Amino acid sequence: MSLNKYIQKRNFSSTNEPKAEIVEPRRELIFVVQKHAASHLHYDFRLEMEGVLKSWAIPKGPSMNPIDKRLAIMVEDHPYSYKDFEGIIPEGNYGAGKVIVWDSGSYTLTENTENIEKTFNEGLTKGHLAFVLKGKKLKGEFTLVKLKGKQENAWLLIKKKDEFAIADDILQQDRSVISNQTLEDMV
Repeated sequence: MSLNKYIQKRNFSSTNEPKAEIVEPRRELIFVVQKHAASHLHYDFRLEMEGVLKSWAIPKGPSMNPIDKRLAIMVEDHPYSYKDFEGIIPEGNYGAGKVIVWDSGSYTLTENTENIEKTFNEGLTKGHLAFVLKGKKLKGEFTLVKLKGKQENAWLLIKKKDEFAIADDILQQDRSVISNQTLEDMV
């Protein structure tokens, strides 16, 4: 995994975003969803793998309703330390705007495997990742499915039918799971 694109897009002398570093893989993998009011409001969905956060921008945000299929654009990997980032990225910087940690927790792949990194990377290559989220807001089984014939990095995030599936709009829960702030609270 590489953080070169992350580094190239940022000026660390003018943004308080975490510097790029790859960490040692952990036993329990984390996920994070950051609500990000940049040029357009979106949610950044991140899965830890091989010491970095694989990342997708979800314009309409994640859903707990299996009927919803949410466009997820794969973006550059982010450093593991980004998992706790909340703040305001200053104007003139890539992604300028407000960021909160909307949800976080751990995840596992649905496929029982001895080599999770290999299975994860095969899923990325094949365009199909299935996983179980254990978050404060997002729970249960989800899949990321790569769209064929669309732009190169277009995927869909889909909630599977399970005991956690609901029709209610989970995005109404708009507070940070770290600071309890909303984007509007940030100054």
